[in-house]
Amino acid sequence: MDKRSIEKVGIMELPPDQRPREKLMGRGAAFMSDSELLAILIGSGTRQESALTIASRVLSSCGRSPAGLAGCVPQELREIPGIGEAKACVIAAAVELGRRIASSPAALNPKISGPSAAAALCMEEMRRLPKEIFRVLMLNVKSELIMKEDISVGGINSSFSHPREVFSGAVRRGAYSVILMHNHPSGDPTPSPADIAATRQLCEAGKILGIEVVDHILIGDGSYVSFREERLLP
Repeated sequence: MDKRSIEKVGIMELPPDQRPREKLMGRGAAFMSDSELLAILIGSGTRQESALTIASRVLSSCGRSPAGLAGCVPQELREIPGIGEAKACVIAAAVELGRRIASSPAALNPKISGPSAAAALCMEEMRRLPKEIFRVLMLNVKSELIMKEDISVGGINSSFSHPREVFSGAVRRGAYSVILMHNHPSGDPTPSPADIAATRQLCEAGKILGIEVVDHILIGDGSYVSFREERLLP
């Protein structure tokens, strides 16, 4: 039975080894299609359609890939036929949990050895955010992460106009240095003139406080730009 035929019939009409839950238990999640995994989250279909059919519709509505789900909020998901509020919340929660797992450091205090390590720490969490987030990574004298702190949501100018907000957490926690980080929702991490000017301002503020700004990393969709690598730090 091909994929299209499977999606047209009820799940309980399928052979046991082709039902999503049974397949997951028998073979493991790695052997399942995107639609099958999503069908498990959806749980049940309607009288007219199976959960697999609805899952395929959700993926089509979100760009035909799981990555598209990352940009969908529950209010958008619930507009898809077959997806109500409860199912929309389950899908959104699963996506966020996956994002947090992907961005969680393996160690409690991972060492940030360079720009690529810093970018990898936050890439999956920040690469598809619909709004600009300004974040500070606080490091100890061994370049180990003490804490990540989101300073603001919105435009870069409002984020960078108050150095006291950027450094207050680092001062309270005795950070030796910080890495500045923010995402570009456009997906293009190229620094703007405002990014460069604001970074210089924060580097000067850090010198006064005795907290070095090690780098400023701009996160795009799967790519990043490091001010240190590009020699843009003052």
